[in-house]
Amino acid sequence: MYFKKILLAVVLIGLAVAAYFSYFVYTAMMVDNTAFGNDEACIFIRSNASYDEVRADLIPLLKDIDKFDALASRKKYTTNIRSGKYCIQKGMNNNDIINSIRSKNVPISLSFNNQNTMLQLAGRIADQIEADSTSLALVMNDEEFLQKNGFTSEGSLGMYIPNSYEYFWNTSAESFRDRMLKEYKNFWNADRKAKAKNMQLSQNEVMTLASIVHEESKQKSEQARIAGVYVNRLTNKWPLQADPTLKFAAYQLPEYQNRIIKRVLNIHKEINSPYNTYKNIGLPPGPIAMADITAIDAVLNYEKHNYYFFAADAQKPGFHKFARTLSQHNQNAREYQRYLSQQGIRR
Repeated sequence: MYFKKILLAVVLIGLAVAAYFSYFVYTAMMVDNTAFGNDEACIFIRSNASYDEVRADLIPLLKDIDKFDALASRKKYTTNIRSGKYCIQKGMNNNDIINSIRSKNVPISLSFNNQNTMLQLAGRIADQIEADSTSLALVMNDEEFLQKNGFTSEGSLGMYIPNSYEYFWNTSAESFRDRMLKEYKNFWNADRKAKAKNMQLSQNEVMTLASIVHEESKQKSEQARIAGVYVNRLTNKWPLQADPTLKFAAYQLPEYQNRIIKRVLNIHKEINSPYNTYKNIGLPPGPIAMADITAIDAVLNYEKHNYYFFAADAQKPGFHKFARTLSQHNQNAREYQRYLSQQGIRR
């Protein structure tokens, strides 16, 4: 009789322990443990992050961090952290949360445009992925990489085609650069290569001319016409006389740092620089800015015409007047110079 009571007590204790364990497992694995109001919350886990760092990011998002800790330890997540961007859906239980932040790295949409130096581009990219701007700048300007892939330091910006791309947040600097090289090669398909060849221009020269066109006008409707003016000048061995190249040359000089040139003056035409297209015939050594795809294609599909000149249109800001003769161009240019003076723009 006494033995039966002991056995019964043991059974009851076992049942109680089993019930508690089942309850713990249920609440740890199956019950909603999210504490945020939005449909989802995302965390960014850096490379080589510790569990404590991940835990700190999760605390404000979860109702019960202790139960999460227990299950994370049991599932060995605490010693198997993976970097990246991970999202938790509202209503997820701990088991789903762990599965999500362990295996469902969410890609991001990375974009860039109008970054006119490699340093600016590195900074823009560093705002979007884990790699910092210093490491990005180093690999993007690596001379061995540039030479191996047919780029010069002056033309390296042309490798980066402005667009939106899908990346993982934990992409390294090298992986970003190497992916951009692949995108560049994909951009230069057979059709674009054939058009450049027919123009007797290299890919770097197309990118350089496109950067000038892009700086001259952001209006897609006239970019091909502007490109045609420059092609006419190149064909006839005329200097391009492109004002944006003078600004670029000036900005390389100490006295023009942190200044914005609103009006190109004769003094700028005297700057001794390979980017001064008033002094030098042909294209400068590389892009003066990051050209968008519309400007690149405008060069490759330039408008064939007899215009050799253009000047900004004072009556239609952002657009230009085109001329076939120097006398007509001088008249257009004087109109715009009067407009600048009336606006108080002296330099």
